[in-house]
Amino acid sequence: MSTGRYAFGRADDMTHPDSIRATLAEFVSTFIFVFAGEGTTLALAKMYSGSEMGASGLVAVALAHAFSLFVAVAISLNISGGHVNPAVTFGALVGGRITFLNSIMYWVAQLLGAIVASLFLRLTTNDMRPTGFTIGPGIGQGHALVLEVVMTFGLVYTVYATAIDPKRGSLGMMAPLAIGLFVGAYILTGGPFDGAAMNPARAFGPALVGWRWRHHWIYWVGPFLGAGIAGLIYSFVMIPTEIPRTHQPLTPEDY
Repeated sequence: MSTGRYAFGRADDMTHPDSIRATLAEFVSTFIFVFAGEGTTLALAKMYSGSEMGASGLVAVALAHAFSLFVAVAISLNISGGHVNPAVTFGALVGGRITFLNSIMYWVAQLLGAIVASLFLRLTTNDMRPTGFTIGPGIGQGHALVLEVVMTFGLVYTVYATAIDPKRGSLGMMAPLAIGLFVGAYILTGGPFDGAAMNPARAFGPALVGWRWRHHWIYWVGPFLGAGIAGLIYSFVMIPTEIPRTHQPLTPEDY
């Protein structure tokens, strides 16, 4: 175990079986999450045929994201830590909870999972273009950016409190549920304004496959800023300094 807070990682770590399993787990979990989340959005678009889906549609989208993220985190929590989100991985990185090389592997896996899920959706829906995320009417780019920062801050803070904090105890059993419920609740809050991405991979896969890039930068800058702030605050303020920190947390027990 390294005694420092941060570690770059070793090249041979990238070929270690644990690293490979963790990376694969992130790919599969992100695929499941994006396929369900974006798939629900496409299903509603087909049902409503271009008309406004209204409050019931928003609730359906929120529930689909909450349930699928709950499952995605649960099935990967003991293997990779259940990030399922490049912003969560970044928050873990700035908090000294994962090596830089492992974070790169996670990011690649998460983005590929989102892209493959979006490709399968386009194939299975008879070439419907994924919708991705966009800013709602009357919402400025600055407003959407701050909204993504605030929402992702809350998400990563929740991840730290329930899945990473060494003092979490039995609360760790509820981590997937807490994370899924948080995302579902905040989609109800921010969905009408900017879609409430809180996840660059969730935004990137549909944007690439559907080729919809309008305001796309917001869904990278906002989540990474919010995640970085949450990671710094929780890791440096909330977690006692006497608790050792590891730099290659592939399972929750390593946090």
